[in-house]
Amino acid sequence: MPMLKVRGLKGGYGGGRLIVDGVDLDVEPGEIVTVIGQNGAGKSTILKSIFNMTPVREGEVALDGQDIFPVSPHRMLTVGLAYIPQHHSVFPKLTIGENLRMGGYLLTDQKLLRERTEKVEEMFPILRARRNEYAASLSGGEQRMLEIARTLIMDPKVVMLDEPSIGLAPKMVDLVFSTARRLAEAGKGILMVEQNVKKALLASDRGYVLELGQVRIKDDAQALIADERVSRLYMGVRG
Repeated sequence: MPMLKVRGLKGGYGGGRLIVDGVDLDVEPGEIVTVIGQNGAGKSTILKSIFNMTPVREGEVALDGQDIFPVSPHRMLTVGLAYIPQHHSVFPKLTIGENLRMGGYLLTDQKLLRERTEKVEEMFPILRARRNEYAASLSGGEQRMLEIARTLIMDPKVVMLDEPSIGLAPKMVDLVFSTARRLAEAGKGILMVEQNVKKALLASDRGYVLELGQVRIKDDAQALIADERVSRLYMGVRG
């Protein structure tokens, strides 16, 4: 059974036009799945629709066999689904340590919060070393690490990443994708949308190609990289 199962997903923002129109996708435990497509294809809207953040929404969304379609966005983390948006969402005037604790605001067990914070800091040594510094002092890539680390405080089953490499230096892009791989190796499912197609697919297990809100191609990541049409349209390779 897929960890995340999406069937017939439709989503939009009103005005009569669907941005996502009948998408099926699966994410298994321990794998990275990437959705690619041109600007306006509906990639980010897929994540927002899964997370119940679009006003127009139909379909089925199940996490670990449980129907989560009606769950409100602010409760999604409690059922095991995390969403990290495209734009930075750290609290710049709070310290790194305070940001991490904010990730556990739904936890009432303070001992559990401390244990999870320590575990996350072990995974991200740079955050542990700088826990008393303001989040605003971090680079863009380091802030992305903090966002991922903060999300892990609630120990989600599936993490959705919206354009995680946007605006980052190449070295930090590699760090973000290697972090996603570490999370997958720990048994989490990772679903991301990306414009950096080749690097994203190289870091992924499977991929979906989205056009005008619908899945046109789905395959193993390596097969997509080798696909002439995908290479020509999304990786700038001349055919």
